[in-house]
Amino acid sequence: MTWESIERLKTAAERNALAISEVKAAGRKVVGLYCLYSPAEVALAAGAVPVVLCGTRNDPIATAEQVLPRNLCPLIKSSFGFAMEGSCPYLSAADLVVADTTCDGKKKMFELLGEMKPVHLLHLPSTPGEEALPFWHGQLEGLVKRVESDFGVAITQENLTDAIRLANRERRALKALMDLPQMDPAPVTGMQMLEMLFKLGFFADRETVIELAEGVVDEVQAAAKAGTLPQGKGGPRILLTGVPVGMGSHKVVRLIEECGGQVVCMENCTGYKKADLVDETGDPLTALARRYLATPCSVMVPNQGRFDLLEKLVADFRPHGVVDLTWQACHTYNVEAYKVRNFLRDRFDLPSLHIETDYSEADAEQLKVRIEAFLEMVGG
Repeated sequence: MTWESIERLKTAAERNALAISEVKAAGRKVVGLYCLYSPAEVALAAGAVPVVLCGTRNDPIATAEQVLPRNLCPLIKSSFGFAMEGSCPYLSAADLVVADTTCDGKKKMFELLGEMKPVHLLHLPSTPGEEALPFWHGQLEGLVKRVESDFGVAITQENLTDAIRLANRERRALKALMDLPQMDPAPVTGMQMLEMLFKLGFFADRETVIELAEGVVDEVQAAAKAGTLPQGKGGPRILLTGVPVGMGSHKVVRLIEECGGQVVCMENCTGYKKADLVDETGDPLTALARRYLATPCSVMVPNQGRFDLLEKLVADFRPHGVVDLTWQACHTYNVEAYKVRNFLRDRFDLPSLHIETDYSEADAEQLKVRIEAFLEMVGG
């Protein structure tokens, strides 16, 4: 299925590859972000450009393994490999990198990265909820002070509130985009959705992100209203949960769809985990702390938020089955897979397939056999 608005988005993304150098030439500061726990609003409030940093390609992993152990998560190795090679233009442009202690591997990698770039490490509590809020609020206060000091600016409550409103507009636009596959059959493929979400994460201008995402939504919804919506190939509807994916680490999404499935929803950090809004009333830093602390990551104990989100997405997207993806050596997601499988079975009588893999294509044929068997079982 080809949509004009998706082609416009791709064209804009190709031009955007050069935009980061224009941002730097204009004298603006760039803040690199590795994780959903890092609030982009702080960078926006400082007049800086927040950018998502690279870590989804297999190419730099061999370079990283000159320093890092081989039995480490590919996301960590890919991120560090980009830094060693200097091959990620967004990391090269970053005046400050904001990192989070979401796992021990990342934490120690960021210690090494700090020898190459200015890094501000946010120490994440392992328990979500109100009891952890004061500590996390203090961590965000420290980030605000670091940005003010490094960039020579003052971040006011008004600046933060304006940044929250802009980021919320972006979240609404991206959620509307991700909601499109609630239609059956889905009007966009999982690979199309993944490519759009991935490329939109690198735009320096939030208004452009909103405009491009809304353009796709408007075109698809207009076609649906006119009764001219192209009929997709159908096939079992699959909800993808687990670790983040991106272009370069898209192997499982590609294989599911090559085998005849439809990836209609991604619960992970690439997808719906970033859709929740920030409260636009009251103290903005407290609102940011509360919203970001609620991110349903497997590092949290307990991680009830993930199961609440899965329950909502199962109701909204009506999947025939769930694929739970874990990167090799990602221990928290690997352990949590047991609870996810039982939850889906007991709550919804929904079958699931747990896949543990890395970024390489070495196991692609083996995975294809497992995925084909799973899709045949779930029907559709």
